[in-house]
Amino acid sequence: MKYILILVLSLLSINSVFCQNAIVEGVVSDPDSGKVIPFAQVAFYQENSNAPITGATTAEDGSFSIPIEPGDYKLVVSFVGYQDFEKQVTIADSGLDVGEISLNVEEEIMEEVVVKGNERKTPVLATMEGMTIKPDQTIANVGGSLLDILRNTPSVNVSDDGSVSLRGSGSTNILIDGRNSALATDLEQIPASAIEEVEIINNPNAKYDASSDGGVINIKLKRGEDLGTTARAELTVGTRMRTNANVNLSRRTTKFAVYGGYSFRQWPRVGSRETERRSTFNDENELFRQEQSSRNEDREHTINYGGDYFWGQNKLSFEGVFNTEDENDFQSSSAFIQNLDTDEFLTRYVRNNTETEKNYTYDNAIIYERDFDDKEKFFRALASVSIRDQVEDQNIAIYNNRLIAEGNPNRTEGSTTDEFRNTSVIQIDYATPVLGGLLETGYKSIFRKFDNDYIYGLVENTGEISPYDSISNRFVYQDQIHALYGIYSDSLPNFNYAVGLRAEQTILENELSNVNTSLVDEEDISNSQQYLNFFPSVQLAYHLNTNNTLKATYSRRIDRPRAWRLNPFPDFADSLNVRVGEPNLQPEYINSFEIGHMYQNGGFTLTTNAFYRRINNQVDWIVRVEDGISYRGPQNLNTGQFYGLEFINTTDITNWWNLNASYSIFQSVIDGTNIGAEEPNRGVSWYAKVTTDFSLPFGINLQFTGNYFAPEIEAQGRDLARYYIDGSLQRYFFNKQLTLSASFRDLFDTRNFRGQNFGPGFEQTFTRKRETQIMLFTASYNFKAD
Repeated sequence: MKYILILVLSLLSINSVFCQNAIVEGVVSDPDSGKVIPFAQVAFYQENSNAPITGATTAEDGSFSIPIEPGDYKLVVSFVGYQDFEKQVTIADSGLDVGEISLNVEEEIMEEVVVKGNERKTPVLATMEGMTIKPDQTIANVGGSLLDILRNTPSVNVSDDGSVSLRGSGSTNILIDGRNSALATDLEQIPASAIEEVEIINNPNAKYDASSDGGVINIKLKRGEDLGTTARAELTVGTRMRTNANVNLSRRTTKFAVYGGYSFRQWPRVGSRETERRSTFNDENELFRQEQSSRNEDREHTINYGGDYFWGQNKLSFEGVFNTEDENDFQSSSAFIQNLDTDEFLTRYVRNNTETEKNYTYDNAIIYERDFDDKEKFFRALASVSIRDQVEDQNIAIYNNRLIAEGNPNRTEGSTTDEFRNTSVIQIDYATPVLGGLLETGYKSIFRKFDNDYIYGLVENTGEISPYDSISNRFVYQDQIHALYGIYSDSLPNFNYAVGLRAEQTILENELSNVNTSLVDEEDISNSQQYLNFFPSVQLAYHLNTNNTLKATYSRRIDRPRAWRLNPFPDFADSLNVRVGEPNLQPEYINSFEIGHMYQNGGFTLTTNAFYRRINNQVDWIVRVEDGISYRGPQNLNTGQFYGLEFINTTDITNWWNLNASYSIFQSVIDGTNIGAEEPNRGVSWYAKVTTDFSLPFGINLQFTGNYFAPEIEAQGRDLARYYIDGSLQRYFFNKQLTLSASFRDLFDTRNFRGQNFGPGFEQTFTRKRETQIMLFTASYNFKAD
């Protein structure tokens, strides 16, 4: 705390706003929908001047609060697709509340006929911190899950197994409503219809957890914010009888609000994988080839609930989610190892794996918020508990010396996994004006526990599992992170800045139990660490004029090893491709820089960001091959460096055609010379994502979404290119109460996941393909009553 106080006092000492500024407040909204407009540009001009004297963008609730010297000014508010709002204002010493400012949709007048612009599709809004995603504005998201939304999000890459990377980083801090939640461990369980918006924060300030090198992805769930009673029902049916059905209800008055919803999701899928590896050991030339096919049956029930109670300037809220999931999977794997010099088959087998899985996830939070007469002053406290309980059973029939599963298996192996995760959070945030600026401070504690009890062995005739000591184990991981932060921000003429510091104390321990200690190094039985780190952040913005804003950010962050990366015991679900953890894995430390430019003019916006990220102790997955078996696990490398450019564009080409596009290109330099690489692995990669909307006759909206991911390097190889196009149709009925949509995913069936790996004595290629060419038909109905 001493260091934070020193930082705050230093900031105050150099603050140059001892003059008495007045405060101008207001809210920007859309008069047709009644909703607020976040990220609108608000600027003040002096007479006969083309450059604003000061300005800012509206917050997420559409509000703005701008300090300015008393006097006469022209107030200008602008946002893409709306007419500029202009008004002469006189600001007294006591400040000014301009109230609610309504922006009108742009209109084109031709031959005395007024043509009102179509509803603008802005699925991506660039912000000072990153971007905000509006899922309901991309029709391809309808009927899908959170992973489908992220697949259509700029700078985000979703791999075939559902893991998420941001700007080339596979480590992101995913929050649910700003909280650490067990729901984030399985993003496919969250239906797209439950999500209000997604925030991408590329370079988070000291208010956010320092965890992760990629940044923050904050998922905001729908709550029901409108006064009165509202209801929404949606049904999606697709090929292979995919089904997603949900209903949401809310009731809101000036005294209280309650809301709740139910979602059912049935999502069967099939897939395949091929792996080929050539290896040379002890002067032997061997070929490994494996072919897999799989089918998955997944059923989920999700209930969300909550409420708010208002009294005076106080609000007490309760919110929660309950999810239960039943999954039945089958995977058949056929493999062989062949000596290419003699054509002799060293190994041949078929493994048929039948798996059942049950998951329960609970997430509950209680939140207290206090407003003050001074709109900038704020207090918030919350406590949350998030639990995920997973039980998984596998039955593996093994056929030796065969490539076809015929007759009785030679033996049957099985496994039982009982996994429990608990995440508890206590957090307090407070903001108050200080010397013309704003001081934000807070405290947060995170308590996490990961308990994985894994039994693997031979299935006896009785059906019981006789455990293999060399594989079965129980791994318990616990950590505590206690944090304090302080941020000081201020708005000067044309210039905004925020400087912060976060201190985090980390306490962690992991322990192996129920294991044969002769099979494990003594230092791997238990491991505990404690360390204190400081994480500064800087955010700067300069408003050149109403159309142009420059920004620059810096942050230092950390990526601590996740629990499942630390377990040293091997996972033999695939006996020739084994995953193993590293209990002594060290955290990554990241320094991240970004500069950017935001341009807005009528129906055209362009955001340009240049970024650089350096990671010390970079963690990557390393493969080694021994006796024909591939062992894959995480290891600390020397460094990783990523630098590149990102462009996000919105263009109204005509009044019936608009385009949202993003492009990101970056250079990766992975230095793994400490693990035997001869030199750092270098490569350029890029992503491109385009969403284009056409307003057709009869009120039909046609939308195409295209994604391209260029090859991307890793420490030992690279992932190859991926690309696909989705097409969607949508039409409103009964004053937008009823919506019908049709989505055609992966129109040309091109989406797959391919890669190459290489290391000492081996080269490997792999291809994974899931069924992605599907059709979905959705009907949704909205109801609202006073």
